[in-house]
Amino acid sequence: MPTVREMIEKREYDFLSEFACKSAETKGRDNPVSYCGLRGEFQRDRDRILHSKAFRRLMYKTQVFLSPEADHYRTRLTHTLEVTQIARTIARALRLNEDLTEAVSLGHDLGHTPFGHAGERVLQRCCDPAFTHYAQSLRVVEKLENLSLTYEVRDGIYYHTIGGAHTLEGRIVKEADRIAFINHDIDDACRAGILTSDDIPKDLRSVLGETHGERIQCMVCSIVEASEGIPDIKMTPEVDDATSRLHQFLYEKVYRNPVAKGEEGKAEEMLEKLYGYFMSNPEKLPGEYRDNLANEPLKIVVCDYISGMTDRYAVGMFKKLFIPEPWR
Repeated sequence: MPTVREMIEKREYDFLSEFACKSAETKGRDNPVSYCGLRGEFQRDRDRILHSKAFRRLMYKTQVFLSPEADHYRTRLTHTLEVTQIARTIARALRLNEDLTEAVSLGHDLGHTPFGHAGERVLQRCCDPAFTHYAQSLRVVEKLENLSLTYEVRDGIYYHTIGGAHTLEGRIVKEADRIAFINHDIDDACRAGILTSDDIPKDLRSVLGETHGERIQCMVCSIVEASEGIPDIKMTPEVDDATSRLHQFLYEKVYRNPVAKGEEGKAEEMLEKLYGYFMSNPEKLPGEYRDNLANEPLKIVVCDYISGMTDRYAVGMFKKLFIPEPWR
């Protein structure tokens, strides 16, 4: 009698598109793991990511608005879940591998810094101009948590920002990431009073839709329409152009808005001080990071520690190190 895993693999060959990445054809893992008869290889990767420490920390990392106190603003975790939902919808419509798509989606931002891209800029200045959250995400799964993921998942994680993933499933995640953050950043900006729906240029609304749901539906349907039956993932030209212009609109009205980003300077100064402190006091690093000093330069280990912090952990550490406690 075939195992559940064998039935899953057979179903992929029976149902999925000729362009789908089949789990039985994975290029494998750098560090082999024991056989599992219940799950396919990409399912196992999804589970390994879900149980990782880095995934849990996403709950307290900034998406756009720094450490929001209100309950309904996105965090890096809710962003990740929205990317995953959009990506799976596209993969299912195109008969591509949903398990691979989901694993890449859940892992794509594991290496993101505290305070969003402000933290990324700090580590580029202090540690390495080439530092990126997508390369750090790959480092998290390969080195820091050693999740032993398949090649295809690691490939999709690395290329989710710059493009060029070697599977269509990985390319879906790049598009789903763009769809998710553009639309939820608009939603959060409207909630914060920075934007109203009427501020979005009328010509973009006429193409993409008037509401949050209409825009996502339009973008997703555009990808399915343009990508059906071909070995590529893309949008129809009109929707792709409108989406790119909507992204530029967000840069001008939200991402560079002094109200939305007014605290970023403070966050950057705080992270720079933390980086400098641990460079000067490596003995104060947590034990798991001190252990890495045997194989890694100090600046890389400090970078790993800072990039792994949540917003609230970074603030708490700064207070502990630099703010005097009242005498009791």
